[in-house]
This record gives sequence, C-alpha cells and structure tokens, in this order.
Amino acid sequence: MKILLLGEYSNVHATLADGLRALGHQVTVASNGDFWKDYPRDISLTRGDGPLSGLRLWAKTYATLPRFKGFDIVQLINPMFLELKAERIRPIYRYLRRHNRCIVLGGFGMDWYWVHTCIFDKPLRYSDFNMGDTLRTNHDAVKEQHDWLGTPKERLNRAIAHDCNGIVTGLYEYWACYHPAFPEKTIFIPFPIRPKHDVCIRPHTGKLKLFIGINKTRSEYKGTDIMLKAAQDVARRYPDRVELRIAESVPFAEYVKLMEGSDAILDQLYSYTPSMNPLEAMSKGIICIGGGEEENYQILDETELRPIINVQPSYESVVHELKALALHPERINTLKQQSVEYIGRHHDYIKVARQYEKFYRSLLTDGENK
Repeated sequence: MKILLLGEYSNVHATLADGLRALGHQVTVASNGDFWKDYPRDISLTRGDGPLSGLRLWAKTYATLPRFKGFDIVQLINPMFLELKAERIRPIYRYLRRHNRCIVLGGFGMDWYWVHTCIFDKPLRYSDFNMGDTLRTNHDAVKEQHDWLGTPKERLNRAIAHDCNGIVTGLYEYWACYHPAFPEKTIFIPFPIRPKHDVCIRPHTGKLKLFIGINKTRSEYKGTDIMLKAAQDVARRYPDRVELRIAESVPFAEYVKLMEGSDAILDQLYSYTPSMNPLEAMSKGIICIGGGEEENYQILDETELRPIINVQPSYESVVHELKALALHPERINTLKQQSVEYIGRHHDYIKVARQYEKFYRSLLTDGENK
C-alpha cells in the first residue's frame, strides 16, 4: 500500500511508518515534528515564527499538495493536522479526500470529541476535563473548551469524523469518546513502540531513581505539577532512598538520554493509560507511575501483567505509591521485567503495524464493494 501519515503526536506516526515500511509498504510522513520535540519526518511542515508564519505555511502546504495525491491511505493525526486555522484546513482536507482512496482520522489527543464527551457525557471517572461530576476549571481545561466547543475547530472535527472512512484511537480514553458516536468505523490500536532487545534488568541496589518530564506550558493540565511536588516531597523525606531527575521541555532525543538509568517515570496524572513517553520508558525497563486503570488492561485483553503503578488523580495517591515503592524496593525488578514484556506483547511497532495493515485493507475492501 501507498500510505501518507499527516501530522505528528509524540512519535506515533514516525514509529508507525517504520513498522509499515518493514512490512513492505511505501510510507510518507509529513509533519511539523510535533513542535520542539522534532520527531523525524519525510516532509517538514513547520510553521516557524513571525507575523507571516501562518501565510508562509499555508503557501508551502499548497505548493506541496501535488505530493499528497494518489495514496491508498491518508491518516490524519488530528483534525487540526496542520498549524493553520480550521477554516484553512478544511479545503486541504477536501483536496485529500478527492485525490486519495481512503482517509483515516486519528483519535490520539485533543479534539472536539474528547473535550465534549468528557464534559457532557463523562464516561470516565476522571480526565483532563472532569473529576467525577465536577468539571476542572484550571486555565488549560477552560482554554481547550473555548477552542473546541462551538468553534470552527468543532465543525471541522465533526465534518471529518462523519466523512472519513475510518477512525483509529490509540488510548482507551479516546476510544471511549469516539466509539459511541461511530461504532461501525472506530477501532482501537495500541501506540507503536520499538522494543529494546538488549534490556538487562539487574538486581536493584541503591536509591530509587525517579524521572519526570515537565512541559511548562501544560504542567497543570496534565497534572505533572502535582506529581512533581509529590516526588520532591518524598525525595526530601527519604533522601537516602530516593533520587529525582527532572527534564523541562527538551527535544525527544535529549529527553530519552536524560531518562536513561531511571527506575521509574511519573507521567500524566489524569490518564487511564500510559502514553508514548512512558511506553518508551517501559520498553527500557523503566516503571510507569501514572495511568494504569483496569480499562487499559481490558481493552488490550491483558489478564496477567500489571506493570504500571496506577495512581489516582491526587497528591496523596502519588505520595502513597512513591513511598510504597521506595520502602519496598523488592518490587522494582518484577515491575521492570513486566514493563519490558508488556511492551513486547502489546506495543511492538511491527505487531502494531500489522494491526494497522489489517484495518487499512478492510477499509480499501469496503470502498471497492460500495
């Protein structure tokens, strides 16, 4: 198949592309590298800076459109798959629809279905937007509501979701928001990760080495402000048992280097499931402290492994779990070994690419039969 992966979130498309290429498909990745994270791509669609940056990107995209024709599959990372206004993206989407066989919408992050469903339907006990029946009122949550509800972004998202051939979701949370609206065309496929075949889990000695990555612009929204405070307090209370490393808004390659040698990573307080960065850490035998609710294991049909230290969305829960791990380090090796096995079992980028391959072929077959 000839496949275009358009846009990027946290290395999802770049890693998926490698898996699909290994299966013999012709794959092009066009993206902005996910801003400062600078993930690899074949065609760079970076907006740049300055008052005319949007106009320059719009002109560059239109000049590039002839290269976006003739694909069997075009997968969009998000309805806002370019750093342009929704009104400018819509005609580009129509061009892609006319000149390619099938369009797949990714349910991988922030969009109208995620915002609206979490606020009004509340299928999740907690999320970026709700704590039970109570809505979160932090700055970022309110900003995203204003961005997506009753705006051109909402109209673009809903139009693409209804028009596209299929919708693929990468976390349980996103599946829970898209599947009720589009049960016939929504599928869950885990995020792709390159397994590390040289991981050696040695007996744990010394301090518990904790790692946390901070995106300063999203810290409160993702709960890393609470996780950081909890980790700092535990490290101060048990200086002979706990060591904390912090990375702030660094490119992915540097992030990975800073993470090396850690025992555990803290990530995303309000998530049910580990996202790309903690999954990458788990592939290296680093324990994820964050989202590990039972729904995550159920959607994967995982009945044995429980490598994730699940925390509830509160400072007290994070402190409790960190203290338990620091005071009972005999758990560390088992959790590390299970983390590596979990990635190999569910997130191996070749296994994930085969699931995408099957999904793509089903869409192409359905198109031929209509």
